[in-house]
Amino acid sequence: MAGIGTAVSDVNLPPLPPTGGETSGRSIVDVVGEEHRQILALTGRLRSDPADERAASVLIAVVSRHLCAEEQYLYPAVRSAVPGGDLIADRELAEDARLLRLLSDGDVGGFGAAIERHVAADAAELLPLLEQMVPAEDLIRLGNRFETAEEAAPTRPHPATPSSPPWNKVVDPIVGVVDKVRDAVTARATYMSDL
Repeated sequence: MAGIGTAVSDVNLPPLPPTGGETSGRSIVDVVGEEHRQILALTGRLRSDPADERAASVLIAVVSRHLCAEEQYLYPAVRSAVPGGDLIADRELAEDARLLRLLSDGDVGGFGAAIERHVAADAAELLPLLEQMVPAEDLIRLGNRFETAEEAAPTRPHPATPSSPPWNKVVDPIVGVVDKVRDAVTARATYMSDL
């Protein structure tokens, strides 16, 4: 079993400052779990009303940001902290590429089953393994970085961009800026609060 010291250096987390107490914030497990619930709710909304273009736009943006952050922080943490993590992360990266292709092809309708599989795999395997193998403070630090990565992430699917560090941490924010400019120019809905 790899130690969390390896996980910390692999995901470029600086040491924690002395806090004199418990680290506060949301762990990556909590952040990812909440987002999965939101994504499933949006998917259900589109199933009941496939013509809801605003919901489709938000779903595409939310999932694009979510997958980007998973590729930057969740999968590297799984690789370094979980026995057999390389195989798990590679499988999830392949599934993410499939999801991004479905979205970039505009196949939001065919996306439902694929996203349900993604959420189920994370909930049943990835997140419980991380909770077992990674200290709570590091999970919170990963959660903070995950949320920060999402804010800089692209709002549209880009299946051809790099999907693993370090290149995705360089390319994704640049592509994200371009996407956000396009979103602003077209007044595109990209957040749940836009619905």
